[in-house]
Amino acid sequence: MAKVTIDDIMIEVPDGITILEAARMIGGHVVPPTMCYYSSLETSGGYCRTCIVKVEKGSEKDPRPMPKPVASCRTTVQDGMVVRNATSPEIQKARKGIVEFLLINHPLDCPVCDQAGECFLQDLSFEHGDEFSRFDFKKRTFDLIDIGDYIKLHMTRCIMCYRCVKVADQLTEERLHGVLNRGDASEIGTYIQQAVDNDFSGNMIDACPVGALTDRTFRFKSRVWFTKPMYAHRDCDKCCGKVTLWYQGEEVLRVTGRKNEFGEIEEFICNTCRFDKKHTQDWVIEGPAKISRHSVIVQNHNELALPKDEVQILPDLPGSTSHKKIES
Repeated sequence: MAKVTIDDIMIEVPDGITILEAARMIGGHVVPPTMCYYSSLETSGGYCRTCIVKVEKGSEKDPRPMPKPVASCRTTVQDGMVVRNATSPEIQKARKGIVEFLLINHPLDCPVCDQAGECFLQDLSFEHGDEFSRFDFKKRTFDLIDIGDYIKLHMTRCIMCYRCVKVADQLTEERLHGVLNRGDASEIGTYIQQAVDNDFSGNMIDACPVGALTDRTFRFKSRVWFTKPMYAHRDCDKCCGKVTLWYQGEEVLRVTGRKNEFGEIEEFICNTCRFDKKHTQDWVIEGPAKISRHSVIVQNHNELALPKDEVQILPDLPGSTSHKKIES
């Protein structure tokens, strides 16, 4: 076991885990944001650099600080290591620059993008972005491509996180798409316009942190904050069969895998569950999905995200009558 201190909070963690994994064990503001790392996908991480942290002390054996910010998803903890994330102005400034780079070619599609409301780039931009862009050159653009019966590729929105490539590599029988070209000319594609039709290809949609890969069966049907997510399951011979059903009224608009607090799929699901089973009678309903109370998805139905045992009544300020009954 190794003792590591992150933002003045000490925790004992198993040897060999990364700084990011240690931070997630603490939780809260200590956790660095991520755009490319995915805990269930091997070799993911190290591409976007949004999770950088400052290592003030390398270890007890070698207390020298690391000279530059390091990617927390790729750096292993050492016993006695001291790390700064949210409490380091240097890291906050550097992360702001990284977000600026991520947004260089990203279009202002939020008003029409299906990912709006559950987009990690929106959250990252709100927390670390700037009001105006200093990029005066023409942004690169791409035509929309259908890379299968169910997936539409908006390459203009892609931030090259490589998550979809990792999903195809590790979940499907044969990867039919990948990263073409290099540098500023890099793009996701199938090269000869093959159809991505593997039975687990739909998980690329869930893994995409932005709106680059969208569900063609859900496009422009509704905003996520107008839907009601419910946990459900079914007996499936291909996958776990545990999903989230997104209702609008009595209609199931889409089916996704269940995500944890970091927006990562807990168990991947097959395309049959995702695209072919969109009727309530196909599922055993378990109850409302667990959604963060900070998410816009809980608008108008906050009880989904705020169980009674987690509700906190704030104390009244001096002179306040906000929590008291006013008698006439």
